[in-house]
Amino acid sequence: MPKRCDWAKTDLSIVYHDKEWGVPLHDDRALFEFLILEGAQAGLSWEIILNKREAYRAAFDGFEPAKVARYDQRRQQRLLQNAGIVRNRLKIAAAIQNAKSFLATREEFGSFDRYVWQFVDGVPKQRKRGQAVPTHTEESDVLSKDLSRRGFKFVGTTICYAFMQAVGMVNDHNHSCFRYRELR
Repeated sequence: MPKRCDWAKTDLSIVYHDKEWGVPLHDDRALFEFLILEGAQAGLSWEIILNKREAYRAAFDGFEPAKVARYDQRRQQRLLQNAGIVRNRLKIAAAIQNAKSFLATREEFGSFDRYVWQFVDGVPKQRKRGQAVPTHTEESDVLSKDLSRRGFKFVGTTICYAFMQAVGMVNDHNHSCFRYRELR
């Protein structure tokens, strides 16, 4: 059995760890999905969000930002009734606002991918052997401030760092994990 990061314990988290976490991601729709899911995760465990991920995809039109940006009050009320997602009024409103900000940012930079990857100079950061996994970094601090300035919500530095880990902007796999070397 391959050695994994300690947090990958359940069937769902193992699949996520082995196939997705830390893999450099450059697809705008998928980047939007992770931005929304990381914001929804605030104060909760990632396992909860993984369990609700398919319901989120259904509820948020496959995370198509142009569709989410057009959600009105009636749609927000329907989302608040959806037991398959985290029914938090502020997080749902943030997802809609973030879709609008995402579209504006994508328009300005040509792609959200181009925008977000500039914060690591287009190359995933590698954690040094023996270095503890941080909750935020200078890069996540700068990303958080810039996203906030652009109107994004639920994008504190810790959320931004988790986003950066998820989409492969940093490789935070343990050095003993089989994925560390694969993603280096």
